[in-house]
Amino acid sequence: MSDLDAVLSAFREATGCPASVWAQPGPQEPLQMEGGDPGDSAAPPAERRPAEGTMEFEMPGGLQIVARVPGARTAWLSLGPSADQAAARLGVKLLLPVASQVLRSQLEVSHAAADLAERYEEINLLYSIGEILGRTVSLEDAARTILNEISETVGARRGAIYVIDRTVGLLRPVAVLGATGPLADIAADDAHSVTARVFRTHHALLVADGAMHAEIEAPIRRGAMLSVPIMWASPQGGVPLGVVNLSGRRGGQPFTASDQKLVSAIATQVGTTIQNTRLARASAEQAELTREMALAHDLQMKLLPPPQSLAPTADCAARVAPAESVGGDFYNLFQLGDGRVGVLIGDVSSHGYRAALIMALVMSATAIHARGSRDPAATIGALLVSLADELRETEMFMTVCYAIIDTRSGTVTWCNAGHPHAFVVHGDGATTRLAATDPPLGLVDDAPHAASRSWHADDVLVLFTDGISDERGTQKKRLGERAVLEVVKARRAEAAWRIVDGVFALVEGHMGAMSPRDDQALVVLRTRVMVEG
Repeated sequence: MSDLDAVLSAFREATGCPASVWAQPGPQEPLQMEGGDPGDSAAPPAERRPAEGTMEFEMPGGLQIVARVPGARTAWLSLGPSADQAAARLGVKLLLPVASQVLRSQLEVSHAAADLAERYEEINLLYSIGEILGRTVSLEDAARTILNEISETVGARRGAIYVIDRTVGLLRPVAVLGATGPLADIAADDAHSVTARVFRTHHALLVADGAMHAEIEAPIRRGAMLSVPIMWASPQGGVPLGVVNLSGRRGGQPFTASDQKLVSAIATQVGTTIQNTRLARASAEQAELTREMALAHDLQMKLLPPPQSLAPTADCAARVAPAESVGGDFYNLFQLGDGRVGVLIGDVSSHGYRAALIMALVMSATAIHARGSRDPAATIGALLVSLADELRETEMFMTVCYAIIDTRSGTVTWCNAGHPHAFVVHGDGATTRLAATDPPLGLVDDAPHAASRSWHADDVLVLFTDGISDERGTQKKRLGERAVLEVVKARRAEAAWRIVDGVFALVEGHMGAMSPRDDQALVVLRTRVMVEG
């Protein structure tokens, strides 16, 4: 029984007046009962459905009232017939706000589900593109596959990917979809071409139907066109490598800012692949490969949010140091509003590129899931659903701890999926472990759990991965968790960044000249907002 059914049933029992709510999905569609007992009340016919307000009718069994339910949905509240006219009129006043709120909530849930489904599709597309680029040697083969994937997702029937040939200054098509004729090369300085303009300005364009027409682009133009630059993020700045064009959208709908953001994200991946391919063709020297590895490291580090994003609610500092150019240790931070902040740390089994791919997927998924729930267990449960196939196929697992600090209620609530190093260091130097609530993700399919405890204004949250505590020095001696916590205790009154510096100084001193054996990550946080009451 739904909440609306329960309210209407209680009203029926208290007054003897039948009540039901009916909604119309579309102008020509029949009414559907949203709440009530079908045996007590029939759907009001069209002539008894007011566009606004209420209508009263004398029926053989007494007074019947039909009222339009306010809100975005087309719905009516039907009461009676009832011999007790006062009860029927009172019921309209009491039940209309309830029905309106319930229908509004149902609509919001439906919209949220549709938005989440769209985000899932985008996440899966980004992950698929990463896999395509990771296993493809030929740029042309990768471009064709990517163009098909993008077009299917955004609903475009026509498109092309152009790549610059700098020796002659021409943008050459390397992949084409749905063109009505052959595509010619486009001069990078063409004054009329949308493609050339986007390449020169480094800015995407949403071009309306009929606007900025260029004959050289006519074979792929039908209606509005979305044109996005392919960029490579070099250490010296962004370098344009080509352009992605999409047109002929199904249904004739214009492209949206969300479409532009998605295609831009993919174009960045394509840009990295183009540059990697050119470097591999030009030289196999170790110096070039080392530079590309450093670029991959920088790109992965850019996925991590800046600790300043939690200001002014919290003073936070964080650092990730992969054992190789890229790794599987990561963190994420969330401003959740109303004095709440979320802090997540994770460690993917193994390290290197396979772990980095899982890490990238986790960062995308948690950015969606964390903002949809105040329950850490629900967020980690949604993350597990998103990652289940990838973890199963790669035979990998990961430890994750996600904590939400509510500065107003003075609580910290956490879900710890097998992550051993999660602590609260209190103002007096005492330490409390945020114990594991569940096994690591990827080992079992059970729904995660959460735990909670008090949080004080002088508490310090400390989360780190085993790459720090398990690091071994020149004498093969393990650093250990206690040594890390001693540094935090000694510096607990200092700024968060000084605590992080102190821990990494400890680790570096312990390793000496040795290279790290595992990825390392550390997050330190204290709240700046005083706990009320």
